Amino acid sequence: MRGKVFDIRRFSTHDGDGIRTTVFLKGCPLSCVWCQNPEGISLARRPLYFENRCIHCGTCRKKSTAGGIQIEDGRIHLEPAAAENWEEIIDWCPAGALEMDSREMTVEEVMKEIRKDKVFYRYGGGVTLSGGEPLLQWEFALELLRQCKKEGIHTAIETSLHVKQEVLREVLPYLDRFFADFKLENEELHKKYTGVSNEKIRDNLRFLLESEKKDAVIIRTPMIPEMTAAKENVEAIGCFLSRIYPDVSYEILNYNPLAEAKYHLIDREYCFEENPKLYPKEQMEQFSSWAQKGGVRHVIIES
Repeated sequence: MRGKVFDIRRFSTHDGDGIRTTVFLKGCPLSCVWCQNPEGISLARRPLYFENRCIHCGTCRKKSTAGGIQIEDGRIHLEPAAAENWEEIIDWCPAGALEMDSREMTVEEVMKEIRKDKVFYRYGGGVTLSGGEPLLQWEFALELLRQCKKEGIHTAIETSLHVKQEVLREVLPYLDRFFADFKLENEELHKKYTGVSNEKIRDNLRFLLESEKKDAVIIRTPMIPEMTAAKENVEAIGCFLSRIYPDVSYEILNYNPLAEAKYHLIDREYCFEENPKLYPKEQMEQFSSWAQKGGVRHVIIES
């Protein structure tokens, strides 16, 4: 079994308890306009061009046989869908300005990377599966989780919950921590900004918060200016969650302005013409008060 992995981040401290190794699996059923990892949305692999590394030697253009690389006004442009031998072209680039956005790996190849950090896990760390949506490649994710548990490694997942409930039932026994997004309570706004309905997400939230592992679940909402960071939205989410389980752990995530830099790599426009800044502590505390007004007792502020 092979999976598409677009990053393995070591020594992470933001994806769960302790020092973690975060494995990013490619592909997502959502297309959030503010996505922090836009390179992980499409399941298809594609080449990326890093202009700051390029020495403009023209080697890639010479090796291109299907029109996948064009040079216009001295700048390189990619046509990722062209039937090129991208791996060969990338190998020929002397400056490392071309890379594939992901690699296909076996479970054992990923585990080999994970084991490099195993010494740190004894202090409360472990492995987190992220994405994209890691459960889009659920069979690969399940085998990774099974192998981690066999080796006594703490496991966590970051998911949009836009998956079949049968998949959740399969993976839940192998997870120690469950981070689940609930971005927008209003269904029409959810469709507008993420491309999908939130009905399946609501059903899966109920399932998780009524399961025996409900205390291992943390629900998250990223505070996106003009979209999710609205009083009506945060209060409504708090109300929805508290009706299921008032002691749920609910995390308010600060806006991350760093994502903007990734969008030019995949030829997409970012959702903001002028990139907003991080919210100050006072504003984050106000978001927390809105959630508490909705009925949530345990709010976590991630700044």
